[in-house]
Amino acid sequence: MRVFKFGGASVKDAAGVKNLVKVLEHTGVANTLIVVSAMGKTTNALEKVNRSYFNKSKDFSSDIQEVKKYHNEILLELFENERHDIFAAVNKLFDDLMDFYSKNKSPDYNFVYDQTISFGELISTTIISAYLKFVGMDNHWLDVRDYIKTDNYYRSAKVDWDLTFDLISEGVLRTTLNITQGFVGSDQNNFTTTLGREGSDYTAAIFGFCLNAESVTIWKDVPGVLNADPRYFENAILLNQISYTEAIELAFYGASVIHPKTLQPLQRKEIPLKVKSFANPESQGTVVGKGVTLKPMVPCFILKKNQILISLSSLDFSYIVEENISDIFNLLHHYKMKVDVIQNSAISFSVCVDNVYNNLESLLQHLKAKFKVTCHENVSLYTIRHYNQEAIEKIEHNKQVLLKQITPETVQIVAN
Repeated sequence: MRVFKFGGASVKDAAGVKNLVKVLEHTGVANTLIVVSAMGKTTNALEKVNRSYFNKSKDFSSDIQEVKKYHNEILLELFENERHDIFAAVNKLFDDLMDFYSKNKSPDYNFVYDQTISFGELISTTIISAYLKFVGMDNHWLDVRDYIKTDNYYRSAKVDWDLTFDLISEGVLRTTLNITQGFVGSDQNNFTTTLGREGSDYTAAIFGFCLNAESVTIWKDVPGVLNADPRYFENAILLNQISYTEAIELAFYGASVIHPKTLQPLQRKEIPLKVKSFANPESQGTVVGKGVTLKPMVPCFILKKNQILISLSSLDFSYIVEENISDIFNLLHHYKMKVDVIQNSAISFSVCVDNVYNNLESLLQHLKAKFKVTCHENVSLYTIRHYNQEAIEKIEHNKQVLLKQITPETVQIVAN
């Protein structure tokens, strides 16, 4: 089997959905499973709905109506007749979403997030499945929650691989075109979970692993894997091939084209990962595989914005030793901080973190009980793989460098 993944940008409007059909016409549809994200910026829009819900905002109803209107406009462009069953199916999904909000008793934002944000993927795949049938492409719609089972760590759930493998390998029809949702799973109580933002790539890899796929292809709005994000860096270069190891390094440091968890299951079975342009399916794109070198060999730039740099020193000028570091990491774990860089000296310790769960103030109050604390918010973390001096100077130009760390293959710079 082959596994294809289409991101939100590729299906952001009716033209994108029609282009998805063209891609499938080009590649063929037999023995294929496609994983689809929420359309366009739907996840962001549903996050806004959640904020309105928790804040008891008067905008709650209008925020939901905006999401509904967006999808309805796509439906009206795709289908010639408003009496088509898809209109009722999508309305039913929005009714289910409203029903959850009206009945929910949980104050846990992360639980509510997963139960509601996942509707973006359910709606997009329902629309696309119906449109594929509308144009003559028979397909089988799968509810991914019946196949990917996880723990209940909401918003970043961990996969139960044994159960998931059995459900996918035994339950997926291999001879037809299948369509399912990215980013989503369910726990042992059948509550919806999510795999982390951008987790649709990971979903594709999970299915690829469990189905022993011949390849997994991620269709993007870029020509393939670039050496830099063109939104932030000029003259980005297409990387024609990358090794699993190099791609994992790039993903670990925050390269946005490939999800950090995506490559590990594929590497275990040596399943090639292809990253291709949905606008130009004939183009070569990038192939990630075993034992291939980075081609061409150029510096690779990664930017992570909105980071937080926390610098600690002992109140009595004593050494920062193993016991202190252990306490610090216990607190970082407790407050669910994602650590991107650490650096320590005899009497200081610095860490650059991603405040995903908005626990910064609680963490700082806890740290101040034991340490002198300096905190820089909204800093940027630059990582350069295969750097040279010119690449470093390019990043440091006109910036205040707060932290710099160099190893033989990688330099990381935290700057304002």
